[in-house]
Amino acid sequence: MSQLFISDLDGTLLNPDSRISDFTAQTISQLTDRGALISVATARTPATVDILLRHTRTSIPAIVMTGAALWHRDTRNYTDVHHIDPHTAAIITDTMRRNGITPFIYTIAPDGIIHTYYNGAHTPTSKEQKFIDQRSHLPLKRMHINEPVPPLATDSPVLIFALGDKKRIYDTAETLRATAQCSVSNYLDIFNTDIAYIEVFAPGVSKAEAVTRLKESTRAHTLTVFGDNLNDLPMMAVADVAVAVGNALPQVREVADVVIDTNATDAVARYIAENFKE
Repeated sequence: MSQLFISDLDGTLLNPDSRISDFTAQTISQLTDRGALISVATARTPATVDILLRHTRTSIPAIVMTGAALWHRDTRNYTDVHHIDPHTAAIITDTMRRNGITPFIYTIAPDGIIHTYYNGAHTPTSKEQKFIDQRSHLPLKRMHINEPVPPLATDSPVLIFALGDKKRIYDTAETLRATAQCSVSNYLDIFNTDIAYIEVFAPGVSKAEAVTRLKESTRAHTLTVFGDNLNDLPMMAVADVAVAVGNALPQVREVADVVIDTNATDAVARYIAENFKE
């Protein structure tokens, strides 16, 4: 019986320092060498996934950008990419700006580099600037700040993202769900609940859809997923075994089949090691 293990990154597989510990990296690598099917499903792009997993061997694609694409670490190629059509992308960006939110627009170039465009005011100490600074020197990403956005018809985005005040973000998410043909994910920052995030994708994009397709493509008999935040709930709902880390939000722990220790204790890697059957 083959098993597929898929873990969220932030707050789940990553420790409180937002890193994969040496123990977790070593454990997952050894299990992969023994044939375990282990990967991640994350809102992050390959630009940061590549760095976070650099010491961790996996054999199957990573689910990136909340399921907007699969990323193959060995070949560094994307597959199963879902683009937002130009008309819908225009509606999304206009709605965000009317609500006082400046979007980050993500596109993928033919060489696999992600180009992110941001056109808005920000200060050196703003949350937007911090977000930009953390991603400005990544090999697989290019940040374009206050530069013209390519015509959406020729460079369709895969993700339109924003961060900001919780009420504005949640109100915008509700509006988009009612007015645009798209998939919307909104959730709180795990470190500062006054800040929220919104991610908008093509219709049908979700971690749930992506893990389901990956289970089919790997011909796994069982799917175990690990999560901590509200955006993990859809993939937990389609899993055979839904596991919440001990530091997960109460809503996540309530629906989980299993609650393990926190992300500070390598709990995900330990659970996989204890439950993997060769």
